[in-house]
Amino acid sequence: MDNFFIEATNYSPQVKMDATNGIVSIVGKSYPENTFEFYKPVIDWLENYLKNIKRDITINMEIIYFNSSSSKLFFDMFDLFEIHKNDINITINWIYDKENDTALEAGEEFMEDFEELDFNLIEKS
Repeated sequence: MDNFFIEATNYSPQVKMDATNGIVSIVGKSYPENTFEFYKPVIDWLENYLKNIKRDITINMEIIYFNSSSSKLFFDMFDLFEIHKNDINITINWIYDKENDTALEAGEEFMEDFEELDFNLIEKS
């Protein structure tokens, strides 16, 4: 399976997906013009990885700001992880800046909604 990369823009995050090491990194702002079009290849890659590779995976999310469409997309992505949580170990690290209360609160809400996932809130140093 190939690795996958999307460069960050002013409106969309950098996305690095490393199939070899099982590490996914999503970093930056997330309010692309068409959220679902932007994230479709990301979701497709994750579905393929979870169904076919079946190796542990770590998701590092350092989202500074996101809109409601991105929130819905993240919710769908976490739903996908819940479906596969019994097949492989999935760790989600929600990384936030201590000055960004909004990012922390969003991480706490996702953590509550997906309490069966290995979901960690990590303060960026």
